[in-house]
Amino acid sequence: MLKPLEKNPGWKGRSGPVLLVIMDGVGYGQYAEGDAVARADMRHFRALEASCPKTSLRAHGKAVGLPSDEDMGNSEVGHNAIGCGRVFAQGAKLVGASIESRSMFQGDTWKELVANVKRHAGSLHFIGLFSDGNVHSHIDHLKAMVAAAAEEGLPKVRIHCLLDGRDVGSQSALEYITPFEEFLAGFNARGMDYRIASGGGRQYITMDRYGANWAMVQRGWDCHVKGIGRRFASAAQAIQTYRSQTPGLIDQDMREFVIVDDKGPVGPIVDGDSVVYFNFRGDRALEISSAFEDELFDKFDRGPRPNVYYAGMMQYDGDLGVPRHYLVSPPAIDRTLGEYLAATGVKCLAISETQKYGHVTYFFNGNRSGKFSPALEDYVEVPSDRVPFEQRPWMKCAEITDRVIDALKAGAYGFIRLNFPNGDMVGHTGDFQAVVCGIEAMDIQIGRLARTIRSVGGIMVLSADHGNSDDMYEHDKKMGKVLLDGEGEPKAKTSHSLNPVPCVVYDPEYQGEYGAELRSGLGISSLAATCIELLGYKAPEDYDPSVLSLNSTPAGAATAGSQAQAG
Repeated sequence: MLKPLEKNPGWKGRSGPVLLVIMDGVGYGQYAEGDAVARADMRHFRALEASCPKTSLRAHGKAVGLPSDEDMGNSEVGHNAIGCGRVFAQGAKLVGASIESRSMFQGDTWKELVANVKRHAGSLHFIGLFSDGNVHSHIDHLKAMVAAAAEEGLPKVRIHCLLDGRDVGSQSALEYITPFEEFLAGFNARGMDYRIASGGGRQYITMDRYGANWAMVQRGWDCHVKGIGRRFASAAQAIQTYRSQTPGLIDQDMREFVIVDDKGPVGPIVDGDSVVYFNFRGDRALEISSAFEDELFDKFDRGPRPNVYYAGMMQYDGDLGVPRHYLVSPPAIDRTLGEYLAATGVKCLAISETQKYGHVTYFFNGNRSGKFSPALEDYVEVPSDRVPFEQRPWMKCAEITDRVIDALKAGAYGFIRLNFPNGDMVGHTGDFQAVVCGIEAMDIQIGRLARTIRSVGGIMVLSADHGNSDDMYEHDKKMGKVLLDGEGEPKAKTSHSLNPVPCVVYDPEYQGEYGAELRSGLGISSLAATCIELLGYKAPEDYDPSVLSLNSTPAGAATAGSQAQAG
């Protein structure tokens, strides 16, 4: 049983609640060109930033548990870090270590995947995101497993590739397909039959999340499992054909394709096969996993479900036990901010729209489904629009704010956390104008929240889980110049950035209790201890340090209400 947090005798907090606003995908850009955050009219945020205690926080690489500082952060590991207050080794690092040590291939799940194929003279299938973005997957992990399958003497392997164009270059698919075909050719020269069997863009097939669009999953199921889709002789031919027919088409939106030979589709999934979903990140893996595993599945008509041995790269939901079989154990995250607040009796609200609802709940709680205390926690999901984000760049930030303002005025909660998805979800479209619009729409809501926080005597912390909208153009890394596309326009960047993110504390009753400048050199994992201290409690000793320096400046060094009156 977790012990309640201790009160801080030197700081009792304010009379109102603490509100944590996660501005998803909003960072401090490195380049002036392509920085939609800097370009946007963020008058409310800038007013707070100019007059409130502030700092920047690291939100990528080792600061969030990824293998190296060349690895961009993402919403999942970002919310893990924010919610658990410490840095845990994350999926990419754990999988890499498991492959390097060979422990993956010595485990029961891998052994059964192989044995099932040999027992039924079947095929070993790999489905997953086909890039080295290292956010959901890494192609090197796939190559290691294909090589291990060859070592096991498996004669037939099939790859179902989900094109990225989101965590890597927007039209980079052939940069992965061409060398991978050469990689497979090496095995085929030894008498094996290793081929790409199907594929399509990650935003069009298979990789839906939070039940937002099950039609995506059905298209993936029909393509990968049934071999239904437009037919091509090779993946390269499919990509080249779709691009020629739809100029400007980016990889993530590529329609499905099925590879065929003179006998028909080369790799439908049938009874006796083994299947590995090789993404290590869970949010876009749960739905296709349920399609393979759930006996009472009712989201679409699967047709006859093949009797296969299915495994995930990791277990994507430990509470629900999905999937039943997995190759690498996920990080064991415990004693999160939410669990501590429940043990302490602090009533909490978590809210976002569908696209990020799981981030302020499941991921924030350390990859845990459900509540720590149903009596003390309320979770609110605002349904997202089912249209391309560049067509509705304001998304649901106003509706989220409406609900939060009602909650603030009601005085029912001690801690509220929300996620505005605009900077990330619109940022991934590569549409600069839409991103600026989305950021400005979010800023209007920040002004509304600031006014309400002031009226209820609370504190608002503004931060982010990673950067994205701050880096919308591809740049030459050595020269810093914007790269141009074939038509002489800036080449859109759709992936996350490696930039730091803001941390601004808006406390209308601030009187210098924690200094005009917040601590620097920290990561977003420090937000948990920060929120705990602002609530008037002592953070756990092993939490990463708060950005605050409580009582470092004599009370009265600043006048009450001297911070910006945003809005």
